[in-house]
Amino acid sequence: MSLRFNALAIFIGLFLGSTVSVNSAQAVGRLEQIHRRGLLRVCVWPEYFAISYRNPHTGKLEGFDVDMAKALAKTLGVSIQFVDSSFADLIKNMTNDACDISMHAVGIRPDRAEYMDFSDPVLRSGIYAIASRTSSLVSRWADIDQPGHVVDVLKGTFMEPVMREILKHAHLRVVKTPKQRELDVESGRADVFMSDYPYGQQMLNRTSWAVLLAPPRPLAPTPYAYAVPKGEPEWLARVNAFVRTTKMDGRLAAFAKAHDLSPIVAE
Repeated sequence: MSLRFNALAIFIGLFLGSTVSVNSAQAVGRLEQIHRRGLLRVCVWPEYFAISYRNPHTGKLEGFDVDMAKALAKTLGVSIQFVDSSFADLIKNMTNDACDISMHAVGIRPDRAEYMDFSDPVLRSGIYAIASRTSSLVSRWADIDQPGHVVDVLKGTFMEPVMREILKHAHLRVVKTPKQRELDVESGRADVFMSDYPYGQQMLNRTSWAVLLAPPRPLAPTPYAYAVPKGEPEWLARVNAFVRTTKMDGRLAAFAKAHDLSPIVAE
């Protein structure tokens, strides 16, 4: 009887000890975890020109949010690890601990707020359209929403729900990759694809066929921020302190200027 009691006591002790360890680990906030780990994990979309783009010639990430991410890691005194993500994977990666923060011009949207918290805005952009210079059908914004026209939009972006709502005649096609929408317009399979200011400017810089169409009034101007996992107030406060400091000391403006994004810097 004594042996059984001792064995049971040992088992209970081990179980409770492991439970306490798990609960203690869970109680450690993300900011403390980052410092203990010595590593900041940053989700980026590596196809986002001027924001977080992996240059095919160098294999290195470059852009406004890449610069900001490196500055954040330096401020925290830790190393940095970039994690490839996308807008389609944003919610998943903010809820499965794939990264500590998403830094790829994440639009602040109510449907995302259930799954993540947002920092102060760093940029702000509305919706633009990219058409072909040689198109005989679309040469101005008013030409877009016409019967028989095809409009590409990238899955998971804030443009998708907006265009679903405003298009009354044109056909909306949701595509999975930026390259697909570019090829669709260049080849004539689509008449336009919807973009934002950063991506639109880069299309003009790197192609000869693209033309940027702006709406007569700003369409769905959206603040871009950094997303952090839900329920991490200390971590969110630290990120906000970083954003505010970079605004005051001029680093944010300098990073934006380096990537031709000065017109959309958020105040």
